[in-house]
Amino acid sequence: MFRLLSVGGRNLSTSIGIRSFTTKNVQTTSVFQSLDTFPRRHIGPNESEIKSMLENISNSKHSSHKVSSLDQLIEYTVPKSIRLQRELDIEGNRVIGEAQLLQELKKTAGKNKMFRSFIGMGYYNSLTPHVIQRNILENPGWYTPYTPYQAEIAQGRLESLLNFQTMVADMTGLQMANASLLDEATAAAEAMVMCVNIAFNPRKHKGNPVFLVDKDCHPQTIDTVKTRAEPKNIEVIVGDAKDFDFTKGTVVGCLVQYPSSNGTINDYKQITETAHSHGALVVAATDLMALSVLQPPGEWGADIALGNSQRFGVPLGFGGPHAAFFATSDKYSRLLPGRIIGVSKDKQGNLAYRMALQTREQHIRREKATSNICTSQALLANMAAMYAVYHGPEGIKNIGQAIHQKAVILKNGIARLGYETLDKPFYDTILILTGDKTDKVFKDLESRSINVRKYCSKSLAIAMDETVTLADMTNLLEAFAAHASKPADYKTPQEIEQTLASSNQLSAIPENFKRTSAFMSHPIFNKYHSEHELLRYIHRLQKKDLGLNTSMIPLGSCTMKLNATTEMYPVSWPEFNSLHPFVPANQTAGYREMFETLQKALSEITGFAACSLQPNAGSQGEYAGLMVIRAYLISKGQAQRNICLIPVSAHGTNPASAVMAGMQVVVVNCDANGNVDQADLRAKAEKYRDTLAALMITYPSTHGVFEEGAKEMCELIHQYGGQVYMDGANMNAQVGLCRPGDIGADVCHLNLHKTFCIPHGGGGPGMGPICVASHLAPFLSGHSVVQSVGGDRPIGAVSAAPWGSSSILPITYVYLKLMGGEGLKKATQVAILNANYMASRLKDHYKILYKGSHGLVAHEFIIDLRGFKESAGIEAEDVAKRLQDYGFHGPTMSWPVPNTLMIEPTESESKYELDRLCDALISIRAEISEIESGKADKKNNVLVNSPHSEKVVMSDKWTYPYTREKAAYPSPSTRESKFWPSIGRVDNVHGDRNLVCSCPPLSDYQN
Repeated sequence: MFRLLSVGGRNLSTSIGIRSFTTKNVQTTSVFQSLDTFPRRHIGPNESEIKSMLENISNSKHSSHKVSSLDQLIEYTVPKSIRLQRELDIEGNRVIGEAQLLQELKKTAGKNKMFRSFIGMGYYNSLTPHVIQRNILENPGWYTPYTPYQAEIAQGRLESLLNFQTMVADMTGLQMANASLLDEATAAAEAMVMCVNIAFNPRKHKGNPVFLVDKDCHPQTIDTVKTRAEPKNIEVIVGDAKDFDFTKGTVVGCLVQYPSSNGTINDYKQITETAHSHGALVVAATDLMALSVLQPPGEWGADIALGNSQRFGVPLGFGGPHAAFFATSDKYSRLLPGRIIGVSKDKQGNLAYRMALQTREQHIRREKATSNICTSQALLANMAAMYAVYHGPEGIKNIGQAIHQKAVILKNGIARLGYETLDKPFYDTILILTGDKTDKVFKDLESRSINVRKYCSKSLAIAMDETVTLADMTNLLEAFAAHASKPADYKTPQEIEQTLASSNQLSAIPENFKRTSAFMSHPIFNKYHSEHELLRYIHRLQKKDLGLNTSMIPLGSCTMKLNATTEMYPVSWPEFNSLHPFVPANQTAGYREMFETLQKALSEITGFAACSLQPNAGSQGEYAGLMVIRAYLISKGQAQRNICLIPVSAHGTNPASAVMAGMQVVVVNCDANGNVDQADLRAKAEKYRDTLAALMITYPSTHGVFEEGAKEMCELIHQYGGQVYMDGANMNAQVGLCRPGDIGADVCHLNLHKTFCIPHGGGGPGMGPICVASHLAPFLSGHSVVQSVGGDRPIGAVSAAPWGSSSILPITYVYLKLMGGEGLKKATQVAILNANYMASRLKDHYKILYKGSHGLVAHEFIIDLRGFKESAGIEAEDVAKRLQDYGFHGPTMSWPVPNTLMIEPTESESKYELDRLCDALISIRAEISEIESGKADKKNNVLVNSPHSEKVVMSDKWTYPYTREKAAYPSPSTRESKFWPSIGRVDNVHGDRNLVCSCPPLSDYQN
């Protein structure tokens, strides 16, 4: 029998840091009731730990109340006037186990019809290498980390994202690329705004800026660009590219599709010359795979190239998530939207990666930002980058050529059957002029479980991809042969291929369109082509990054909670991840059933009447919600209402989103307690009574407090004719306890990647659906391709796909169904408990900056470090970096208050993990005291030199005035399991002054 030893009255397991957890009891009423219920797995503390934590809060010398239960804690935390007086109803709150729910969801998924789709339009079947699927998409080491703001513990994915940027820059022929955007359509909208920022000067130019769009761009792109343009007073003119008139008004740019949506490859060199001669920019929406064989846009003069990288090994996913790419020339680098990964050095001079040019971002620039982007698609960009690394330039070129050759074979075979095809150069998509046979052929193909695009009533378009098999090609040709007018000159695909190959006609790309330049020549794309090598490379990068599989990530306002394996499991099911977003509705019954359930549940949680799942990021949700408010006000004849009141403490995306929606931002002050200054709010509402459009508030506040006057604020704004937008960033403190709709808000967005368990993916994907009151429901986003989406009077599309990133919605669906109303409420209660427990433990060591009226915090809290700058020369960054030595990601740093840390533990963290972080922070406070007392040097101490990498600690040379053990093993848990920052502190200034945003040469690594 195994027995734990006891030494000196201490349990040895405690002294060496072995964790001791108990399995919580499950009370059942029947032997057949599921024992694998989920809330007890999702919520970290067990009942005895909850009791202990409540006692700690009650026994605090600063506590004014005894808190004996979770319900009592909520009574002292959440204002009574807004508390929900009943349980949430989530599908009847049925208790169900994990295995049973997955079985039921599999049946729902089975209602989706698994047709072969050759629709194209920017979405293509692709082969995800299993080594990438298993080790990135399905690997918590890759999908649970946060955005890499803490570069020292994110070098793995930063390197991979730099690979992505290098690949995109090479493929497009442009010098600078970002680390991904949300989708191709929103990337095109960002490009339009970038063109305005570059080419339009309101002091110099008269009228509104004009942006020209080729009619042969993908329809969802045109739709999204129009939506973005309208509130910004940008005139969008859609027409034939060859007829573009750059003399009409102030044309800032034009958008062309290369190859076009109908498959043709057009020569845009003359258009580019004309555009540039009139001071306009040229934007090319393009296809990375096509660029393996086509001349890249940068070589024929395009200023911006963008598109969807989905084709590089990322599943269709019924529309997403996918990583859009965006590239431009060096001279526009500071206007490039989205995140940029750059090369710098660490404190020891080692090569280091970081997010570059962060002063451009919305959280700093606020309403002056050029974009509201807060989420990229890092996980999907990493998949696409690894696809490129795995195949290398020759492999990518072979795939690209094979796709084109399949299209050539298909066109030749169809032409033999008497069908006319568009007689223009093409890459992968052919347009067949089927005339009055269109419906017959279309239905025949459907009967064979094949989807193609009905381009118009007289033609069909078919797009080839890397997955097309001989059986697929045979099926396609046989369907057309069945309806041929003349006697069928039918040949098998093999016969056609042999005939074309023998006459050297397997390529239909004219010489002037062919790519001659090399791409992906960097060694990183030429050394990991065997599975063993790629597997090891992926693992080496993963080891450099801290995710939730390592330790808690206590980022305030980020809600880094459990991303349960059961929730993630359906993401890989082909019934969810292999559907094209534009397949007929009768093939998506499973998805639509899931959408309806989700929309109903999210509406119940928020207290609203309707829900749109289209926004594919929190920032997109803000933009969509404000656009809905704008449309409603215009419908009421109140187009003059354009003032948006935003508290000074708001997240930077709020003012940036308001400006995108055509609103003017007026800042509202906060009082000494961090609450919205009611007097200032009233004064500004009165001042702008005739033009007030909206108030944007975050609740609980970004200071971690449930403000008492939330209802009154909503009533005040309504009194003056405005609408209330509630930012859902802190919804993890509301679910089951109160609801935005009941408080008085008119719209809110939800970060499904925070409150509802979609993982952050190292910087995306995310989802930001909006819920609205009944009077705003008619204006929810529509879609130009899928007509059944949106309200009766919809605004245009805000994302490329009708339901955003559909394939990750099962994560939230599973979470809601497994938790039920009771479980969701308890999760919120424990999130608030965990924050108050940590605040109680830390209050004697750090000042807790803001508290509610009863001395408690909400689900997060701020510790004040401002005094340490004078007393010890220590700032928030030093504490955050030192935490890395303890094995933690630092809390949110210097926001919303400079030189503070905002901590959000979430409900998923156990008491053990909360104590481990508290112990680390208390230990760091002692290290600061050593500096204050003079025991440690103010300029050479364990904090300012942190983090300490393994390379530094193991070096023969050690010059620091403290021990290696203190540097690297400052706590018992670090001796049990040590996570090493892979580099020392990064030099941010050097990185921005010496901007390098593609893979550095090998000599840099050697040096």
